[in-house]
Amino acid sequence: MTDVVIVGAGQAGFQVAASLREKGHQGRVVLVGDEPGVPYQRPPLSKAYLSGALPGERLALRPQTFYDKHGIELVCGRAVGIDRDRCRVALADERELEYGHLVLATGTRNRELPVPGAKLDGVLGLRTRADADALRERIDGARNVVVIGGGFIGLEFAASVAKLGLSVTVLEASDRLMRRAVSPAVSAHYRELHERRGTRVLFGASVVALHGGHEVTGVELADGSVLPADLVVVGIGVVPNTELAADAGLAVDDGIVVDEQMSTSDLRVSAVGDCAVYPSRHARGPLRLESVQNAVDHARCLATRLTGAAEPYASVPWFWSNQFDARLQIAGLGTDHDEAIVHGDPDAGSFSVFCFRAGRLVCVESVNRTPDHMAARKLFTAGGSLDRELLAPGFDFRQHVAAVA
Repeated sequence: MTDVVIVGAGQAGFQVAASLREKGHQGRVVLVGDEPGVPYQRPPLSKAYLSGALPGERLALRPQTFYDKHGIELVCGRAVGIDRDRCRVALADERELEYGHLVLATGTRNRELPVPGAKLDGVLGLRTRADADALRERIDGARNVVVIGGGFIGLEFAASVAKLGLSVTVLEASDRLMRRAVSPAVSAHYRELHERRGTRVLFGASVVALHGGHEVTGVELADGSVLPADLVVVGIGVVPNTELAADAGLAVDDGIVVDEQMSTSDLRVSAVGDCAVYPSRHARGPLRLESVQNAVDHARCLATRLTGAAEPYASVPWFWSNQFDARLQIAGLGTDHDEAIVHGDPDAGSFSVFCFRAGRLVCVESVNRTPDHMAARKLFTAGGSLDRELLAPGFDFRQHVAAVA
């Protein structure tokens, strides 16, 4: 019976522990996190929890009684070193944990804004529950909110505070919103959606400094203009937490490098979730994904291997984002597509974008069309595709998938 130590108590780490017990693992399971309390969900932090619609106790992935019942030990501490020869993890408080198998689920951290004034009071990121609590305290007294970064987190936060009636400006360095994740058609739809709700969106906006004495008062752009701001939220991407692995001599390349069964070059060490770079049959090279789906499915794949039934990781990537009354759901990977066909009615707020690469369907982006999203996941899971010539008015994608997948 192997003792498993899991470093990182986010979605991936929690799921490894839960899945090990679900699959009958009888050894010790230790889940190490650097935040107090039980592991919790992160997606609601920028939406329902931030707005107050979701109470704090409902953030928990499971209550304490779950861990007690299943013999999962929760350890609050920060891992600072791995001794692979002795199979031990060192914590910052000088404790050591011995492992038979080590799982790194170290996740990511927010990318820091590299400009003067970035440490002023009132300049915040949104990653943890503590971040969300700090933002909730400041929102009531804020008058001018500036969001730096037009990705999922920045836009979800902007939508949450715009619904409260605050003045919000979103600054995006590129030429469209969510550029790394969605097609131009979806970007344009969300720009219109945010602007209709009163949010100002500026593109090609390069931030050069934040102004203020102790507290932030303004955001200076490269063109010399200064936007008034008493609350600035920075959402310019994340950096994978790979230092622990790198210091232990494990391969790192924009993430902890693993094989198709989540193993590093050391067979006693695995990595899962946002921190892991893995070979994906849905991408043209090694892939690192930041999503709940990926974290959960990585964890289940690893737990299956550790309990004796190894299978290669093959899950279809999928994502979602809720902003105002629009639910965006994405199946597949469309970041390098060369053709996109819109099906449905963007003006009515319900449509899907079918993204093709070299004539093959690689991604479906759906706005308020959950049945299309579910059909796309079914199609990709079955290894199917779609002839672009079928996408004429009146085509029923769901019926097509039911017939072929």
